[in-house]
Amino acid sequence: MTDSSGQHQKTTHFGFKQVPESEKASLVADVFHSVAGKYDLMNDLMSFGAHRLWKRFAIQQSGTRPGQRVLDVAGGTGDLAALFSRQVGPKGEVVIADINESMLRVGRDNLADKGLAGNIEFIQADAEKLPFPEDHFDCVSIGFGLRNITRKQQALESMFRVLKPGGRVLILEFSHPVLPGLDKAYDLYSFNVLPLLGRLVANDEDSYRYLAESIRKHPDQETLKEMLQRAGFERAHYFNLAGGIVALHKGYKY
Repeated sequence: MTDSSGQHQKTTHFGFKQVPESEKASLVADVFHSVAGKYDLMNDLMSFGAHRLWKRFAIQQSGTRPGQRVLDVAGGTGDLAALFSRQVGPKGEVVIADINESMLRVGRDNLADKGLAGNIEFIQADAEKLPFPEDHFDCVSIGFGLRNITRKQQALESMFRVLKPGGRVLILEFSHPVLPGLDKAYDLYSFNVLPLLGRLVANDEDSYRYLAESIRKHPDQETLKEMLQRAGFERAHYFNLAGGIVALHKGYKY
């Protein structure tokens, strides 16, 4: 792809479309500005409530303890942060970093309503350039956000930088089905039911079609494991959930 001056521009995917790398962040931002208000309701409907179980499993794998410091990247409406908040207690700290102001606003309201804002901080930040010191957090998590990041490898390296030695990263993300025949049923659901739900519930069919497409463009389990290793994480491994529709990747910084 070339720009108006004839210069070659790097491209990336936005769903199934190819767009200039420089434009993807704003396109993704528009999606999440649009869906922020109905995000939690749609998550419950799309996953039949299973996303809450997947998030609890991620918390169990985190090994977080009272007094520790956690960073939840792309923390959005605060589901993971609420669970981490209880784990680390009043002497701990949870930081939600999200590039999208609308999602942060919804998250702030959600957690305030639950009386959980005391040990949680909200920061608008780009996952590719996290504005925190090196060796700062005991745990870094990202739940259903990595696939929306333009330069995923750069984001993983940024997470590695801010993690303390001995700390761990947790990446909960839609992935690639591994059970025979599940991929066909999943495609049927993703490209027919999800956009319909988006239209009926959130009045936004296009954003939910993009979300379905973005899942298909996301690296598979083994590729993401290799990306973690390239970023510096050791003992990288993953758990397939729901037959591989979702995977939890985990790695350590030593």
